[in-house]
Order: sequence, then C-alpha cells, then structure tokens
Amino acid sequence: MVTMSTMDLDALRAKIAEIPDPEVPVLTIEDLGVLRRVEERNGNVVVTITPTYSGCPAMHHIEQSIRTALNDAGVEGDVETVFSPAWTTEWMSDEGKAKLRDYGIAPPRHIESAVSITNVPVRCPQCNSARTEVISTFGSTACKSLWRCLDCLEPFDHFKEL
Repeated sequence: MVTMSTMDLDALRAKIAEIPDPEVPVLTIEDLGVLRRVEERNGNVVVTITPTYSGCPAMHHIEQSIRTALNDAGVEGDVETVFSPAWTTEWMSDEGKAKLRDYGIAPPRHIESAVSITNVPVRCPQCNSARTEVISTFGSTACKSLWRCLDCLEPFDHFKEL
C-alpha cells in the first residue's frame, strides 16, 4: 500500500467531513461530532465514526457515504464504528448548533450537570422565547423531542441532550 501524506489525509478528512446527516441534512457528520478520525494505519485509511446512539438507523447510510467518498478519492479504506466513549451532544460544533437553530430545530443545551439542565429553557428557534413546553419526548427521530412555543405558538423539534 502507498502511504498518504498528511496533506492528502487532511484533504480526505475535509471531504468526508462534508457528508450530510441523512436525518438532518443541514448538518454534516463533522457538525454532529460523529466523525472522530481519519488516519492511516499500516498503509490503509481508517475512518472512525461514533453513532449518536447505538442502533441509529442513519449510521448505515453515513457509512455507505464514507465508503463512496473513499472510492471517489481513489482510496482503499475501512470505516470503524466505535461506541466508547459514547457520543454526546457536547461533541456538536457551535456552527452545527447554529445550523440547527436556523433550520427550525432547537439545538441541545449545554450540560453541566443533570440538575442544571432542567433550569435551562429550551428556546423557540422561531422567536427565541424561553416560554416553551414539551408536547412529546419523542419527535420525528429518536434524537429529537417535540415542543411548542407559548408565545408564537409554533411547534418545533428540540435536539435532545445526551
């Protein structure tokens, strides 16, 4: 196998980082923090990903998209899924959280402790009001819950904190 230069690996990582999340297409796998590493091991490129939760149905699509990106770049490689450490919403980029808000999904709140999270309101992504209420702890996907704003009355998804 031919070894890749650091610049080639950086360019390949940048290409893979732009793969969109199939469930929230305004986010990339980089924005989500799902993409952990792109590295060379023994002459082979290994892309390491961590699912947002075990059993996430989007991971198969993400893995296939990574394999396509590797093939398009003319690179043989493997995709490695790791579960430890477990993914957390703290791995999401600030840019990703802003993209969620702009898309109409309330981003996850910053978690300092289990107690503090209950004191941080879920803000409406439409009008920024903190006067919101949960409608259902289960939203359009397992990682989201359904909320309603008490000021503008709009329903919205909230990306759950993990």
